[in-house]
Amino acid sequence: MSSLNDYIKFTLDIEDKNIIFSDYSNENINGKIYKIYLAELIQPTCPYCSSTNLKHNGHYVSNVRFITADASKPVTIRLRKQRVLCNDCLKRSMAQSNLVNKGSYISNTSKRKILSALTEDRSMTSIAREHNVSVNTVQRVLEACSSKFYDDFDHLPEHLAFDEFKGVGKKLHFICLDGDTHKVVQILRTRFKPDILRYFYKFTPKARAMVKTVTMDLNCYYPLVARELFPNAQIVIDRFHMVQMLTRSFNIFRVQIMKQFKKQSHEYKLLKSPWKLYLMKYDKLNKTTPYYDWHFKDSLTQEHVVLDGLDCDQTLENAYWVMQDFMTAIQDNDEKKVIHLLHSKQSVGKQMHQTLLTFKHNYSGVLNGITSTYSNGCLEGVNRKIKQIERTAYGYRNFKHLLIRIRLEENIIKEKESNSYFLAA
Repeated sequence: MSSLNDYIKFTLDIEDKNIIFSDYSNENINGKIYKIYLAELIQPTCPYCSSTNLKHNGHYVSNVRFITADASKPVTIRLRKQRVLCNDCLKRSMAQSNLVNKGSYISNTSKRKILSALTEDRSMTSIAREHNVSVNTVQRVLEACSSKFYDDFDHLPEHLAFDEFKGVGKKLHFICLDGDTHKVVQILRTRFKPDILRYFYKFTPKARAMVKTVTMDLNCYYPLVARELFPNAQIVIDRFHMVQMLTRSFNIFRVQIMKQFKKQSHEYKLLKSPWKLYLMKYDKLNKTTPYYDWHFKDSLTQEHVVLDGLDCDQTLENAYWVMQDFMTAIQDNDEKKVIHLLHSKQSVGKQMHQTLLTFKHNYSGVLNGITSTYSNGCLEGVNRKIKQIERTAYGYRNFKHLLIRIRLEENIIKEKESNSYFLAA
């Protein structure tokens, strides 16, 4: 039959041979039941000269917080650490163990479990409550991971994606992703051009020359930054942002035309209530099955409603077909059709005209976006995940904490490296 010491070690999954358990009990501390394990940590040799000729000089009692399956019953190991004096080198020392770091009262096992919880979409308060530690302890475990996040300034992915997201203090932060693996390359505190240049100039010219494409939205200075930093890279304008800009321009123009009519008029109702139909692809409109619309007091197909609305203004109709043709060309990767639309001379309204001018200003990037297989879709997914991280925590005041939490939930830290994160915690 196993001894009590072996039984407790097996139960707590502790393998340190220098820890010897002698008893356990339940204690009521401030109205809360604690499970207390009594143990002694012995010092077999001198840590300085490895001598076994030691003189024992008392104990230091440390109450170590340990993991527990039941949060209502915290587990504490009352560890008596031996103090010794070496008779050979005359140096004093105290017994240490990998169970807990020197000067810490939280076991490394608890810290690893906290780190595992930090990779999930949970608030620090709930993690602290589950593990019977303070929120500050959870933050210290989080900060201990930051030393593992470093940049390899000799290498950059061949395909990059640029974007920004709203973070600490409702400010916009710059984010860059690997277009192939969808891993975060870097997140900067701001999205301003000098900060982006300052960061990427840390990379060697050879590393920057390896970049082949940079995918981005229609931000005015991103193309300038890409041309300056990556001499061999092609600029790729994201297709989603092109469609988004087209639909926004048409929608603004539609509202302007709509307001020219009286609210009781048939034209006003045609342009107002079915506004979503105008933004749909024309091929997906229902052209065969009429439905009763109480706004018009008639049964009409979706196609009929849209065409009647476009009859209200010729310029609006021109803008609509330019938008539709552009979306079809993007879907079909039809570069020639896009070139034809960009050089179209027909009247399409101020907003749509400005959008086409923006596309002309980014001419090569737009054409690359039509034919390229890369897009900012991966970035939009990461930005959505970041919003969820911020929502769970009710926002972050510390940019460093937000950055580490994003990287943790992106599984950048490998499980086999986790043991080394608690040296500074």
